[in-house]
Amino acid sequence: MKTFMDDNFLLQTTTAQRLYHEHAKHLPIIDYHCHLSPQEVADDHRFRSITELWLGGDHYKWRAMRANGVAERFITGDTTDWEKFEKWAETMPYAMRNPLYHWTHLELRTAFGIDKILSPATAREIYDECNEKLKSPEYSARGLMRRYQVEVVCTTDDPVDSLEYHRKLAQETAGQPAEGPKDNNPPGTLKMFPAWRPDKAMAIENPKTYQEYIGKLSVASGIQIKTYQDLIEALALRHDFFAEQGCSISDHGIDRFYSDDYRPQDPCDIFDRVMDGEQPDDEDISLFRSAMLYEQAVSDARAGWVQQYHYGPIRNNNTKMFRLIGPDTGYDSMGDVNTARPMACFFDNLAQEDLLAKTIIYNINPKDNDMVATMIGNYQDGSMPGKMQWGSGWWFADQKDGIEKQLNTLSLQGLLSRFVGMLTDSRSFLSYPRHEYFRRVLCNLIGNDIEQGLLPMSEISRIEQMVEDICYYNAKRYFNF
Repeated sequence: MKTFMDDNFLLQTTTAQRLYHEHAKHLPIIDYHCHLSPQEVADDHRFRSITELWLGGDHYKWRAMRANGVAERFITGDTTDWEKFEKWAETMPYAMRNPLYHWTHLELRTAFGIDKILSPATAREIYDECNEKLKSPEYSARGLMRRYQVEVVCTTDDPVDSLEYHRKLAQETAGQPAEGPKDNNPPGTLKMFPAWRPDKAMAIENPKTYQEYIGKLSVASGIQIKTYQDLIEALALRHDFFAEQGCSISDHGIDRFYSDDYRPQDPCDIFDRVMDGEQPDDEDISLFRSAMLYEQAVSDARAGWVQQYHYGPIRNNNTKMFRLIGPDTGYDSMGDVNTARPMACFFDNLAQEDLLAKTIIYNINPKDNDMVATMIGNYQDGSMPGKMQWGSGWWFADQKDGIEKQLNTLSLQGLLSRFVGMLTDSRSFLSYPRHEYFRRVLCNLIGNDIEQGLLPMSEISRIEQMVEDICYYNAKRYFNF
């Protein structure tokens, strides 16, 4: 019987162990999509407790606690840090076989050197030990990133954001004003780049909220936005500003792909009506999003950016809790939309005009795995290896089974060797062990293939390079970091 979470955790064969320990384990991390606070990174935030660091904003844990019957006041309420941690510890014995059980103990081990199993019996001891270590400078926000060898991190930023904290970090690490962060950061220092997330610019379904947002965009861009063309011009100016701060990635959170046929006047008329306070119908929303997604994709292509599309969730399902505590609090789930045809039309329209940028697609529902894996093959154009990417298992699929399914399907339908690998997509500075988790799963999958005679041991040097590429080098080349 194997020991729980030993050095060969998830590695079932000697070849898998060799691939991980000699080729994957010590590589730096490029975290090209996350939701960390740029201010906390730039200010090198110090955490008051393990509860703030571990449970603050982590809706994965919040969902598990609710499922275990924990009252909301111990999750997002005003109870003490210890009381919240205690309730998480009480939940842990009931979380076996949930990925949170693995992640929790991997995080305790790699960040704090704690090998104990978290339970009500060990809660106080672990809480106190973590909090004592958090007093040390090495457990600051950037201290934790250094511990995990994070080389690059890309945050998620709205077009109205000032990016002041990206500039602050770039200036600090370069020792001079950051006119071009990518060139100014010396080797070995943390690089933090913004990623363009313009979702609110196309969210017309609530006219009042949209009008307020357009006001903010007007201020940020210096353009009084009165028409749709003003909106496009304002976004173009902010797009350029983001590029000046080192941004080369966009990200779009969408329920599905949009590629409706529309006349040039349609988005103009819809924008005017929404700004007058008229409630748009479903057709208006679909036409407007089709136009906006296209315009943003064109901007990305002309700027030489990578565009990312996270599609498929149903958000804020629990109206009562949304009104009480807001969005991104654990009340989202998988959608089941059929979006293959609109996705194909969207990319085809861009490809016909030679305006299809490097692209990564993330599906939340694994039923779409084969569809997405085959879709990217339609638009590989020979200009570079792996121009079109299918992203790593996302959100509910970000666990052992989901990772294996994604890797296996990509292997069958495309070129696994060209895959850009893992990302955290997280709000937590303790989520970096997910890269380790992914690397262990990857090495186990490939190592097992070798031991079963499905891959040739004679090609081990090529396989070793493939592992290193997927874990680090492919992303470094793909994003030009």
